Amino acid sequence: MTSQEPSGNGGDRGSAIRFQPNENPPTPLAMGLGAQLALVQIAGIMLTPVIVVRAAGLAEDAYLSWAVFAAVLVSGISTILQAVKVGRLGAGHVLTMGTSGAFIAVSATALRIGGPGLLASLVMASSLCQFVLAWRLSWLRRIVTPTIAGTVIMLIAVAVMPILFPMLSDAPEGSPLSHAAIPAGVTLAAIIALALRGAGQLRVWAPLIGVAVGSATAAILGVYDTTAIQEAAWFGVPAAAWPGFRLDFGPSFWAMLPAFVFVTMVGAIETIGDAIAIQRVSWRGRRAPDYRVVEGAVAADGAGNLLSGLAATVPNTTYSTTVAVTELTGAASRRIGVWIGVSLLALALLPKAGALFLAVPNPVVGAFGLAMIAILFTVGMRMVVQDGMTMQKATVVGISFWIGAGFQAGAIFGDTLGASVPLLQNGMTAGGLAAILLMVFLILTGPRARRLDATLEVAAGERIAAFLSGLAAERRWDSRSTYRLLSAGEEALLSLAGDAEEETAAGAAGVRKLRLTARLSRESAELEFVASAGEDNLEDRLTLLSGHSEAAEPGDLSLRLLGNYASAVRHQKYYGLDVVTVRVDARR
Repeated sequence: MTSQEPSGNGGDRGSAIRFQPNENPPTPLAMGLGAQLALVQIAGIMLTPVIVVRAAGLAEDAYLSWAVFAAVLVSGISTILQAVKVGRLGAGHVLTMGTSGAFIAVSATALRIGGPGLLASLVMASSLCQFVLAWRLSWLRRIVTPTIAGTVIMLIAVAVMPILFPMLSDAPEGSPLSHAAIPAGVTLAAIIALALRGAGQLRVWAPLIGVAVGSATAAILGVYDTTAIQEAAWFGVPAAAWPGFRLDFGPSFWAMLPAFVFVTMVGAIETIGDAIAIQRVSWRGRRAPDYRVVEGAVAADGAGNLLSGLAATVPNTTYSTTVAVTELTGAASRRIGVWIGVSLLALALLPKAGALFLAVPNPVVGAFGLAMIAILFTVGMRMVVQDGMTMQKATVVGISFWIGAGFQAGAIFGDTLGASVPLLQNGMTAGGLAAILLMVFLILTGPRARRLDATLEVAAGERIAAFLSGLAAERRWDSRSTYRLLSAGEEALLSLAGDAEEETAAGAAGVRKLRLTARLSRESAELEFVASAGEDNLEDRLTLLSGHSEAAEPGDLSLRLLGNYASAVRHQKYYGLDVVTVRVDARR
């Protein structure tokens, strides 16, 4: 059975999406949007290595030019890889790649201790962790959930907003504050007005129009400096050669490697959140996140970091603002992602084009970022809510968010713990780590897991019923609650086994194994069905069925009954693995 695509009427986004990932917009529109997104991201991509090199105390020599050039080049290649999806590398969605601010502290330290060679070796070594994570992401499925990913996405706003707010009032020296406030206000007003009331092409071009209008306003006020644009060359590459990397793996390498690995894993969690979020905003109908897309995104992120190490520049990661721009424009075609990458490659070879965007005044950049990050925050919040807001999840999200905000502001042990552990100075890192630790605590202190191994076939129903009946008796569930538990288990098995038998009959699959893991408390039960991968997604089919009133077809009857007995159903599809999680509440 092939996977069905939810219709536009069945989701919560309706007609807001103009181009889905598998649809091709007109080439001029795709090129324009790609160039727009590349221009939006170019400042962050170029400025991060500048900050790292200056923080390391290195002279701004030829290496700085090389680091910036290589960072833009690698970002373009990895962005194309994310869009086109080569094998298991890439998400197949629009995910812009760029230099990662999370690596600023550790990268500056590596440069200061061992120069570009040590930085290159550390980036290459730590990138291997992302390939391992992408290959075995299913192992962390109970920790890296939409709740955790959504929390990390919201914490990005906590980390970025303190940078954006001062930019809004950053007037040139000697200029009145109004010369910053007016361009910022005009930019923000233009983006908001077009986003709320714009139609067709105007809405698609809202971000670029806002930046253009704000820059024009700044030029009228005399605060748009074009000196760098005039001095920049039209075409060229840095004259410096590749600085290479060290292979001695001495004490400095081993001392720095744990920090690089941890920051790499934090970046991978951000990529996971972005990969889930981009799926939420890329389809007209609501559909369950495909974790094969997430695995591909993490693998492409690792490939980008491997290239960054080979080029001896700062590592990269997915840029979350891509999700916000996609939400705003409704253009999610992967063809746009290809053009973003092509535009970045062109910008790497056109210094004057990069200087044109770098000349945009800070108040205009800050206003644009404010609009994008505000939308991004709501995307993260939606991910958390759609994952099911239980009391435990609400506690994890609330505590983690405010821990991140506290460390970002320096209000939590700012002079002691935050100063001695640089990673905790970043709100996303501190809050994300808190969320992971709290989720691990919930898992370790939750009901003891019981497992049953079987073949994925209808005949396994009797063994599963006996298994669940024994657990319900241990937890003293009443007859009505036990009936709901057994019925939910039966219908989940029938839904999975029915598809497996169809595939086997068609010669598309062999015998599929099943492992059922059950965790029962006095109040609820969580059943996790883990099987070798099939084609269909039960969660998507449940969404489709809930939006139709016609009589159920025979193949959908079990799904309708499952939706009635279960409190929540989630289907995660990985490469080679299906994980269906069913929650059943005891009725007391």
